[in-house]
Amino acid sequence: MKKNRLIPVLLLKNGWLVQSKSFSRYQNLGDPITSVRRLSNWASDELIFIDITREGEYDMKRDDKGHPNRHTIEEIIRDVAKECLMPITIGGRIRTLQDIALRVGSGADKVCINTKPIETPEFVTQAAKEYGSQCIVVSIDVRLDSEGTWRIFKDGGKVSTGWNALHWAKEVESRGAGEILINSIDRDGARTGYDIPLLDQISKTVKIPVIAMGGVGEWEHFAEALDKTQVDAIAAANIFHYYDQSVYVAKQYLYERHYNVRPPDLILFDPREVKNAVL
Repeated sequence: MKKNRLIPVLLLKNGWLVQSKSFSRYQNLGDPITSVRRLSNWASDELIFIDITREGEYDMKRDDKGHPNRHTIEEIIRDVAKECLMPITIGGRIRTLQDIALRVGSGADKVCINTKPIETPEFVTQAAKEYGSQCIVVSIDVRLDSEGTWRIFKDGGKVSTGWNALHWAKEVESRGAGEILINSIDRDGARTGYDIPLLDQISKTVKIPVIAMGGVGEWEHFAEALDKTQVDAIAAANIFHYYDQSVYVAKQYLYERHYNVRPPDLILFDPREVKNAVL
């Protein structure tokens, strides 16, 4: 039986790792590569890396030996790929097939696309045809409107598209998306738990894997999503920055309660040594 995946999400803004609340407030957390190294050693199942940079500038304003500066997303992806063994999904600022090629060529296993498919749905079809559905994750940012309908938003959760979330999920599935990442804007950074009714409806509507995102504040929220919905993976961002060995502890919590996750483990070696080894 396929295991449920536990996936940390890292948000990148202008080269820095940040945590988010309601898609509008961002707190600087430091060098993203340091966090990638920790998450890899804590045996994360996968990693989702979302670039929310608006200005196109990647500058940590330092260039010392221990913390080299990086000036492009490709440089950052290459550094990330050197540090981890788990599959990497890269999202943000993807507008063309060439953008996908640059990210895959730099070390990404999958890409996560959001705004471009809303503007040009055919882009999902083109991307899946070029790189395979298994490489294409469509991120869907959702907010409940005044009429009680889940609507899709774009441009960092600021602009309503008018799309019904359930209809859009079926649309991108039909166009070849391999997975869907559902992110509740209202739950982002709130630490009140996932939007369970939303996840339940989406995971019942489509046949492709659904990744839950938005609102986790305690380990029980992961369990609630697995108990009450049919999602394939549970993802979170902020909570994994609050605790040492957080992924290991979260997975241990779920495994001991007999959820269908991989056993908790700590990788007590430097993944760079494996990737650089001559076989």
